[in-house]
Amino acid sequence: MDNLNKYNEKRNFNKTDEPKGKKEDKVSKLRFVVQHHFARRDHYDFRLELDGVMLSWAIPKGPSYNLKDKRLAVQVEDHPLSYRNFEGIIPKGEYGGGTVMVWDKGYYEPLENPKTTYKKGYLKFKLYGARLKGIWTLIKFQDNNWLLIKEKDNIKGYDSISNYNTSIKTGRTMEEIAKGIKKYNKNPLKNIRITNPDKIIYTNPKITKIEVIKYYEKVADRMLPYIENRTLSTVRCPDGIKGERFFKKHFKENPYLKEKNNNYYIDNVEGLLYEAQMNSIEFHINSANIKDLNNPNILIFDLDPDEKLSLERVRDGVRDLKSILDNLKLKSYLKTSGNKGYHIFVPLNTKVTWKELKKIARNIAKLMVTKWPDKYTDNMRMENRKGKIFIDYLRNGEGASCVAPYSLRTKKHDSISMPIKWSELDKVKPDEIKIKDAVKRLKRKDPWAGFFSNLI
Repeated sequence: MDNLNKYNEKRNFNKTDEPKGKKEDKVSKLRFVVQHHFARRDHYDFRLELDGVMLSWAIPKGPSYNLKDKRLAVQVEDHPLSYRNFEGIIPKGEYGGGTVMVWDKGYYEPLENPKTTYKKGYLKFKLYGARLKGIWTLIKFQDNNWLLIKEKDNIKGYDSISNYNTSIKTGRTMEEIAKGIKKYNKNPLKNIRITNPDKIIYTNPKITKIEVIKYYEKVADRMLPYIENRTLSTVRCPDGIKGERFFKKHFKENPYLKEKNNNYYIDNVEGLLYEAQMNSIEFHINSANIKDLNNPNILIFDLDPDEKLSLERVRDGVRDLKSILDNLKLKSYLKTSGNKGYHIFVPLNTKVTWKELKKIARNIAKLMVTKWPDKYTDNMRMENRKGKIFIDYLRNGEGASCVAPYSLRTKKHDSISMPIKWSELDKVKPDEIKIKDAVKRLKRKDPWAGFFSNLI
């Protein structure tokens, strides 16, 4: 913590959105970040994780892949680990006032003991970022002045840093960040290496891996707000939906993924596309944001019908549930499940615990069962569902999840769990919307517009 005293003393956290310097949990691999910083002078901030902080240098000209270049790197105060995610505006008049962009991030591998060599005045390491890769050295030569040098290795084909002028996190330019524009990367696939693009994922009709990835790229602007910063579970199908499949839930170090309590989450479009590249077809989300894991903010209902029930009965169930939610003054949003039924999401503008959330969901389900005992059940046993709809309130437990809006399903074909308008309930079947339909729908007004204004 002593390492961060200088950092904290220089900042007024009532005025700047920069994170406060505090001790954080470490992960198995050491991380790095490069932030483009347009302050009094334009420069790049290069940060390496060591001993629970980010060692930091200001590099006026930025890193260079040219082996002959020796870039001046002026060491500044240590920064907290959380700073690697900071992007935005430091107010004018504050220390470092100006615009900050996350230009590159990933992890690094020390090639010698970093604690020992740092004391001697040098660090040698291999970078695994989206834009910076390969072997580099930092050498101290006077006071706080160091040199950043690219070492000879087998890394080839990387352009000048001036060719990259957008955020690796959000795809924004410095000007867009300065204006506060919320935007995702226009060309995120340039950062992801796609393998086996022609592999068949769905067979009827035939849909390839690259078509799945491009679908997620197209829906990213609509989908990301619902999945970013929420712990994920994905259904991975390495050999397509007819092959073996498994749930990915736990964290494995990667520059595109983030970790929370050994679970993982993503916070940008590259993370979404990386998961698709790794054959994650179906995305499931948790009801809580990683910034407040003890207080979920989405109430979820899954109407799961007996297979013999007519579609009209299922739609009646949706209407019955909506009538109860309306009476409770709860604003609700409808989506297809991509399978047999429909899902209803309720954004919460009141803080609740997991225990309270599950109780609310259970009470609403019980109210439906009490009011219409011949139509609904809140018992998950299959024998209790005969001729009825199971009101699945169990999606609201702390470790539970629900398929995300805009997610593909790993069913017979490329059905999608798609947000729809309430007025479309009688027009759209639960598994009707496919990739080609979803892409066309993006041109329409967002049926879930306003969802986040109802969210705490």
